[in-house]
Amino acid sequence: MFKRTGQRRYATVVTDAAHGARELDPAPGYHDDVPHDLAHYLVECELGLTGGVFGRAARGGGAFRPVSTGAQDARAARRHSRKQRQRENRLRLTDHDGDNEMNLSEQLAGLCLVYWARRHDPTARRPSWAAAEAELDESRRAALERIVDRLDVLAPRWRALRVGDGIGFTWPHPEPTTP
Repeated sequence: MFKRTGQRRYATVVTDAAHGARELDPAPGYHDDVPHDLAHYLVECELGLTGGVFGRAARGGGAFRPVSTGAQDARAARRHSRKQRQRENRLRLTDHDGDNEMNLSEQLAGLCLVYWARRHDPTARRPSWAAAEAELDESRRAALERIVDRLDVLAPRWRALRVGDGIGFTWPHPEPTTP
């Protein structure tokens, strides 16, 4: 779930039966129209990446912390953090393509946000790090278009959220589960 937690702040919350609810709050890259982690999620769904942020989160990895219940003491929090780092390190060792997929997810999430912004404002300048369309192979260009089309649908929903509300998904499906 991507949850608006403040006027210019959001959290990314992942939940599964094995690891419970975990969050990244605040999550990186807040934007009024499309949060960065939402672009990551769509990139990873569209390309079937299992070694990116959300594929790793589904296996218990990532930088997500347990959702605070207010009862966890500092020692328990440190223990969980240590176990989380160990789990993430194991995932990196066993997932030979994971680091490549994580990098690809990061690059394409950034590109999708740039292309989405330029679709709505053609005068917006492309950052120097963003690949020109000519540098993308046909399959990546097609995926980028599909993701940007999804962002067109989701951006108004994100903009309309009140603080405390969110948009939920079920990994690895790109369609929202919340109405």
